[in-house]
Amino acid sequence: MQVETTDRLDIVDITPEVRDAVPDEFETGLCTVFVQHTTAGVVVNEAEQGLLTDIETYLQELVPEWDDYQHDAIDDNADSHLRTLLLDESVSMPVVGGDLDLGTWQSVLLIECDGPRTRSVTVTCTPAQ
Repeated sequence: MQVETTDRLDIVDITPEVRDAVPDEFETGLCTVFVQHTTAGVVVNEAEQGLLTDIETYLQELVPEWDDYQHDAIDDNADSHLRTLLLDESVSMPVVGGDLDLGTWQSVLLIECDGPRTRSVTVTCTPAQ
């Protein structure tokens, strides 16, 4: 699937799209979500707006946007690469009864670190053995 981001650092709740990507006939197993980029990540966390703002602030404070990085000589996005080191490029979660078995407050979040961009996200479902 494709995910559009709107800011340099942006968090998009992709839970509905991931749910839709689980095949109708898929009952029990594992769902893996993978972002195919080195400057974006995917995590499971709460999608409450205050927390999303806190996550953005946290990433900006840990890795400042403009700080004389060596990679900036190439394309001015070293901070984006460094921020994604703190994230995951994939998450896996159980599927039970044909739906993601997420906790009450859990959502699947794409975290953009070098936007705005269009990001490719792969969802793979593996049946339980």
